[in-house]
Amino acid sequence: MLCGMTTSHHEPAIAATGLRKAYGDKTVLDGIDIQVPAGTVFSLLGPNGAGKTTAVNILSTLISADAGTARIAGHDLATEAHAIRSAIGVTGQFSAVDGLITGEENMLLMADLHHLSRTEGRRVVAGLLERFDLAEAAKKPASTYSGGMKRRLDIAMTLVGDPRVIFLDEPTTGLDPRSRHTMWQIIRELVGGGTTVFLTTQYLEEADELADRIAVLNGGRLVAQGSAEELKRLVPGGHVRLRFSDPEAHGRAATALREVTRDDQALTLQIPSDGSQRELRAILDWLDAAGVEADELSVHTPDLDDVFFALTGSSVPAQSAQSAQSAQSPQPAQSAQSAQSADKETAR
Repeated sequence: MLCGMTTSHHEPAIAATGLRKAYGDKTVLDGIDIQVPAGTVFSLLGPNGAGKTTAVNILSTLISADAGTARIAGHDLATEAHAIRSAIGVTGQFSAVDGLITGEENMLLMADLHHLSRTEGRRVVAGLLERFDLAEAAKKPASTYSGGMKRRLDIAMTLVGDPRVIFLDEPTTGLDPRSRHTMWQIIRELVGGGTTVFLTTQYLEEADELADRIAVLNGGRLVAQGSAEELKRLVPGGHVRLRFSDPEAHGRAATALREVTRDDQALTLQIPSDGSQRELRAILDWLDAAGVEADELSVHTPDLDDVFFALTGSSVPAQSAQSAQSAQSPQPAQSAQSAQSADKETAR
């Protein structure tokens, strides 16, 4: 257990108000507010250049904000940066893995920087290498690892210090679908153990699967926040689709129902709907009253892709390419692990 954790059960793990950051005349963050309850997954979505990485860098103490306040794990961002670094872990867009040494040596180095005893360090490292399916490659130089293996090693290194708040900036970029699903399970297990995860991702499905709450960042502003289901309800386009095998039944149903889109060739009807139980019951009542039974009923609701495109006006979701703000902001050679390590050395 890490020392210095003062977060109460009622205090958010991350609470930021009015965060601003600009580079010259380019405003990257324009006064954003974020609240992340402890033990949850918060996902920040947005197109390239929206400010996602800048937000992560500020909240993880890597760069300073121009304005605004924040508390991370119960500590004030402006005055208790050292305490925050002892309580968090960060996996950035760019790997902190040293390719000149083995995967195991990378992990043991992190254990040393966290001041774990030799026995405890080896125990923690062995467990994480096994958990991330890196045990067989542990003795090989990290430079020989595939991109996906390096990413898994990077995240495993973040977990050596048992952080209670973890920032994951596009953590599954470069992973194949199987590895990505493995990573999702690891994130769920972390959250199940009480860890808070702040996630940026290029995969909208990932946010839908993992996040308790999602915020959409566009042009430096948060344009929407809520659960995945709440965000989907912001976007029109939900409908119920009825399919018939009998043309006569199809026609009677079209007459009985209101605001229906009719396809006489496919014998289908499409009715605008938010998919609620109340609306489905009303549709079924109309069909019963008309003495018509559909062969198939399906509910279609907008997905996060629809939400993303509607709120950002973007035709392409966030990609793994280097974003505009990372090109503008000073990018550390290592992740917050390095800053944390520096603090620990100073504490010695």
